[in-house]
Amino acid sequence: MSRMKFRHYAKELLNIALPIIMGNLGFILIGAGDVLIAGRHSTDTLAAISIATAITNCIQTFGIGLIASVSPLLSNYRGERKSAKKYFYPTIRFSMLLGIIIMFGVLATIPLIDLIKFEPKLVPMIKEYMFVTAFATFGGYLHAALKEFLQAFEIVLVPNLVTVFSVFLNIALNIILVFGFGPIPSLGVLGLAIASFIVRYFMGIFLLIYCFKIMKFRDYREFDYYKNLMKIGMPISIAIIIEFIAFNCVAIIMGKVAGIYAAAQNLICTMTTISFMVPFAISNAIAVKVGFANGAENYYDLKRYSFVGLVMSVGFMLCSSIIFANYPRFLTGLFTIDQNLIDICVPILYIVAAFQVFDGLQVALSGIFKGMKQTNIVLISNFTAYWVLFIPLGCYLAFHYDMKLKGFWIGLLIAAITLCSIMLAVLTKTLKNLKTSKCTIQS
Repeated sequence: MSRMKFRHYAKELLNIALPIIMGNLGFILIGAGDVLIAGRHSTDTLAAISIATAITNCIQTFGIGLIASVSPLLSNYRGERKSAKKYFYPTIRFSMLLGIIIMFGVLATIPLIDLIKFEPKLVPMIKEYMFVTAFATFGGYLHAALKEFLQAFEIVLVPNLVTVFSVFLNIALNIILVFGFGPIPSLGVLGLAIASFIVRYFMGIFLLIYCFKIMKFRDYREFDYYKNLMKIGMPISIAIIIEFIAFNCVAIIMGKVAGIYAAAQNLICTMTTISFMVPFAISNAIAVKVGFANGAENYYDLKRYSFVGLVMSVGFMLCSSIIFANYPRFLTGLFTIDQNLIDICVPILYIVAAFQVFDGLQVALSGIFKGMKQTNIVLISNFTAYWVLFIPLGCYLAFHYDMKLKGFWIGLLIAAITLCSIMLAVLTKTLKNLKTSKCTIQS
């Protein structure tokens, strides 16, 4: 591919990805703001929300994974020159139904906290945070669904600006509610949960109003739309759950050893997720562009968007890995002043530096498969890497060799390499089998 063509496809991807990067970074900075304020409040507060979010994320991610199928499916419809705007109300109904199911799922989990035997002082705070978070699901799902809907039409600037604004709103609310301000008492963990509740509903309602301002919609009912969302979204959802549960199991398992390890896992994941948001945004752009090309049977563009997206994603994560390897103590010190916590995190960040590259590769590959509506391979490869390999190996290294949290991250690095190898092998075979004679644009 010539340099000029590479720039063309990179520009097309960046037109979608840059606002999403901004929004995704904003979204994760909302979580980072929670970690920052919780860490400044107390290590117990940070440990409690680390465990609570580890559990609730495992449940709520199921719905988010299904909602993530909206943009690639509607992009394929647009590529096929089918009407996509008529699926606005069905998309909202789909997300709200998921919200009901997930809310009850979180609430049903709360009584089980007593059985896991965390440190007694953390249990009331964990339950408190989870209870409020359960009812915040509707706002979060409405925002996610409308953002996916607009993304399918490559409308990405305003939805992501809302997320960036919400970072500052969340921090302000956290400071006021956690530490207290004027007549408002210090609420600690409960304050963090209430702030998150307000912010999620703000983002969802704002996007709803924005959609009505820029488009006119008519109600439409088609069972096949929900069927297709489930067909594409279920493997994505289960794959994300597999990954999330694997990551959050580490916080839960190590949290039973000592709360400081759960806090360390949350802190490390917060840092890695911030950098991950860039390739994740590129992956979203890949899914939209590949989805449109796939629907139009334009396999030339499909291959070019795939290649350029992979290069962009891995290239960024290489830069990120250099930063992690050279400034681990500085990065950790941004989130906590607890020296014991810093000492746990710093050695792990050297492993994280290598992990970054493969994490960027796997998420870009996932975007390609989403756009091609071939999401089963994402599910199979994630299950193999995280549950057949990572969890058993991580537990063995953590406890048999007494490596604790560091052992889990060594296992995670090996799992990421395995995951990328499987997906690359399948993608290479798939692209070779595409019928290039149907290309609408020739090299």
